[in-house]
Amino acid sequence: MPFAYLTRRERFSSAHRLFKPDLTDEENFELYGQCSHPNWHGHNYQLFVTIKGKINDTTGYVLNLKHLSTLIKKEIIEKVDHKNLNVDVDFLSGIIPSTENIAVFIWNKLKDPIKNLGAEIHRVKIQETENNYVEYFGE
Repeated sequence: MPFAYLTRRERFSSAHRLFKPDLTDEENFELYGQCSHPNWHGHNYQLFVTIKGKINDTTGYVLNLKHLSTLIKKEIIEKVDHKNLNVDVDFLSGIIPSTENIAVFIWNKLKDPIKNLGAEIHRVKIQETENNYVEYFGE
């Protein structure tokens, strides 16, 4: 059976603030710039989840995209869309919600459920702005 990579894109909008609570607002601004604004700021994120696996001879799929989309929406999008990442998202509790950390936590939330569907997660890519994105490969 041939091997292939499959990517699903989902979108979400969220607010966050990058800051360390033990620093002053001025120190946080020095460290994080405008991303440390005390009244939050937001992004329209694009999430790309790439999976890998053997193409099934019967279906012609690595994995049914509807199943992958449903999984991503249930495990991630419903929990982060139109939410404050610092306050409302349980799996980011106590973590600085940088795009890097968000990618790692999304990977960890999806790794086992994707394996249960018969594939492996290969990459989580989060595009925060048109100029900035993070890719995480589980390393």
